[in-house]
Parts: sequence; structure tokens; C-alpha cells
Amino acid sequence: MLFTDILGQNHIKAHLTKSADNGRIPHAQLFVGPEGCGALPMAIAYAQYILCNNIDGDNGTGNESCNLKFNNFSHPDLHFAFPVVTSNKAKRHPVSNHYIEEWRQLLNEQPYGNLFDWYKLLGVENKQGQIGVDEALEIVKSLSLKSYEGGYKVMIIWMAEKMNSACANKLLKLIEEPPNKTIFILIAEEEEQIINTIRSRCQILHFPRLSEDVIKEGLIKDYSLDATVAQKIAHQANGNYNKACDLVYHDSEDLQFEEWFVFWIRSAFKAKGNKKAIHDLISWSEDIAKTGRETQKQFLHFCINFIRQALLLNYGAEDLVYLEPKSKNFKLENFAPFIHNNNILDISEEIQNAIYHIERNGNSKIILTDLSIKLTRLLHKKPA
Repeated sequence: MLFTDILGQNHIKAHLTKSADNGRIPHAQLFVGPEGCGALPMAIAYAQYILCNNIDGDNGTGNESCNLKFNNFSHPDLHFAFPVVTSNKAKRHPVSNHYIEEWRQLLNEQPYGNLFDWYKLLGVENKQGQIGVDEALEIVKSLSLKSYEGGYKVMIIWMAEKMNSACANKLLKLIEEPPNKTIFILIAEEEEQIINTIRSRCQILHFPRLSEDVIKEGLIKDYSLDATVAQKIAHQANGNYNKACDLVYHDSEDLQFEEWFVFWIRSAFKAKGNKKAIHDLISWSEDIAKTGRETQKQFLHFCINFIRQALLLNYGAEDLVYLEPKSKNFKLENFAPFIHNNNILDISEEIQNAIYHIERNGNSKIILTDLSIKLTRLLHKKPA
């Protein structure tokens, strides 16, 4: 993966290539950025730049055979770790090497993909993956070997916030004092979920969201879209190229999420003194509870975002509103007046609490039913 393949983030590209050219390569770095910003592709391009001895910011100027190995992400000195789950392929003690073929498929098809895309590819949306102590043992083992080409070894840990405490503690010493010419690149969306002892040992790079112009150019280049269509999708993507790609194919999970959200909100509005609407909310909770926990969490994050967009519209910040609901007979401008200063914090807190309890394997049906009943009260609050 070449730096030229990566959208935007030119200041980060310049920083990484300059530090590599000058021989100042930190042994542990943490790339932090929101979904779809390109942190993972950037880490792979950076690894290729280092391992293949490319120079002057150009990925194709170094060792030709080395660069060819990166075409299918199979360079022997490039190692990956990522969240995994038990499945038919790995019924006990799953580690990343069990799923390396699927991982390469994701990198080829969706290099800007998120955790939900990864679980969907594995067919395990009903499970919550993690990077566990078995993975830590594999990392220690693979990095103890000599490098294949006699140079650097690079370990990329994607979604590093999914490391459990046993794994993080096992890797702590290795990250602090790695073998000679060994580089760790940790990638995370939520920096605060990584334990402080790991964070303090890494040089941290923060990735901003992509600009609309960068996403527009990427869509025109990758999908040959008309400029007007690309501009509209870029605006809706809100700096997330993964979401923009989903919108091109009308394959975004947001379409299903919006349908669930609209039904939920309408039922919650009607539920005050309406027995049938209460039954609708309970049935809705049962239906959502049948989906996987990752899907439930993703949906609830979507709900928070939708409600924040309504708040922005209510308070006249139209320039910051990128959401365009697709549902018939549902208009954001009609919903917006019901989200205001007297209920936004309470609604957000209740949804965050629901996410917290679902993550900890609480009963989804009970959690979602409780959230729904609280929402009926909060939506009818009057502005302060």
C-alpha cells in the first residue's frame, strides 16, 4: 500500500517519511483517529516505506521484490494483530494468524473498514472480539525471531483498545524494550480505552477526519462518480471514507439503523398513555435484542449521532448538519424541536449507559426495553 493510495493526511505522511529518512523511527507509535480516517492504511504504507527502504516520500523507489510482497500484505517482516473471536475455524484460543486470509481480504476490499465490517466478514456479528493473552504470546513469539530480510520487523495492532488487561500487561515490557529494529504501531479509535502504561510508552499521532474535498476526490477516482453525486456523498459521510464507500453501494448499515430508529422514536412518542405503543416498544426491543451485540452497539452509536444532528438543526447550526434521512414521511426538521437543552444530555447518557451494559453482556432485551421506556419520558420534556 503506497502513500499515494491514501486519501489526504498529507501532514502526517510528511512527518512519517521525514522521520524515517532521518533514521528517527520511534519503536512504539499509537495512531489515533475516528473510523474512516485512514489510520490503518497509513500504518501499512509506513511499514512498507521502512521495510522496503523507500526514500524521499515515494513508496516505489526501494527494493522492488519487497514492494511486490506488500501487494497482498504477505511480507514476512510485517505482522498483524487484531480482535478475534472463537468460531468454527478457531474453537479455542483464537489468535490473528487463524484469520489472516480473511484479514488480507478486508485490507484488499475495505482498507478503511471498521470493526463492524470485520465481524461481518467473519460472520460473527453476535460476538464481541478482543485481543487476548493468547495473542500476546503469539506476538512475543513472532517478534523473538530474526527478521526475514535482516532489517526491521513491524507489528501493527489494529483496534488496540480491544486488548484486555492480561494482554496489555503481557506486552508492556516488550513495547517498552522491544528487540533491536522492532517497531510497534498501535491503531485505535478511542485512545482513553488503552491503559495508561501502554499509552505512555508510545509516541501518539492524532488523525483528523477527512475533509469533504478529499473524500469527493477519492470517490471520483475510485468509483468514477459524477462530481455532484460525489460531493453529496462526501457531505453525508462526515469525514468517514468507509461510510462514503458504503453510501456509494447503498450498502450502509445506516439504512437499516435509520428504519429501526424511526420506528423506535415514533413508538416512544405515542407511548404516553397508549398501551399499543408500549407493546410496540417491547416488540422492538425483542427484535433488536436478537441481533448481535456489535450490531446493537453500532446502532446505539448511530442513535446518539442522529439525535445530536437534530439538536444542531434545532439550534440553527445547519452548516454542521450532514444527515439526510431516507425514510418516507420522516423529516429531521420536524423531529429537531423535540431535542433541546433540557433533554439532550439525559438522552445521550441513557444511550451510553445502554452501550456500557451491552458491552458487559447484560440482557439486551431488558436493557433496550428500559431505555425505550425512559425515552418516552425524555422526549416529552419541555425546553428549559
